[in-house]
Amino acid sequence: MSTIMESVDVEVPVTTAYNQWTQFESFPEFMEGVEEIRQTDATHTHWVTKFGGVDREFDATITEQHPDERIAWRSDSGPDHAGVITFHRLGDARTRVTAQMDIDPEGFVENVADRTGILDRRVKSDMVRFKKFIENQGRETGAWRGDVDRPGS
Repeated sequence: MSTIMESVDVEVPVTTAYNQWTQFESFPEFMEGVEEIRQTDATHTHWVTKFGGVDREFDATITEQHPDERIAWRSDSGPDHAGVITFHRLGDARTRVTAQMDIDPEGFVENVADRTGILDRRVKSDMVRFKKFIENQGRETGAWRGDVDRPGS
């Protein structure tokens, strides 16, 4: 299992950055290889991805979510992965968004991408594209402000 950690500072308020990240259906606009995401209820998503010519579909569960602070998830099917996105207010109109993911690549293509650093670079590029996306928009395309407590809390 590999751990990937990337941060990007965005020139929007923390609430704007967080609200946009709750709009999972918009991820294909800034995440390479993400073809589609459907949110099936408050804590479940279905992903369709393409990486190195390999199509994958999987489900994920949001395991923790607190407005303007964090969104955590784990996969329920497909490649084993989990992670958390955190939001740190740096100023009235500046936010640090940090992605930390644990990924256990599945299949030849994903394992090669992991060993050669391609997965790290892809996450970094996705974060840079998120920065451009939200700064160009200037505002979020929607929001979900509910809380999801960690299991066992």
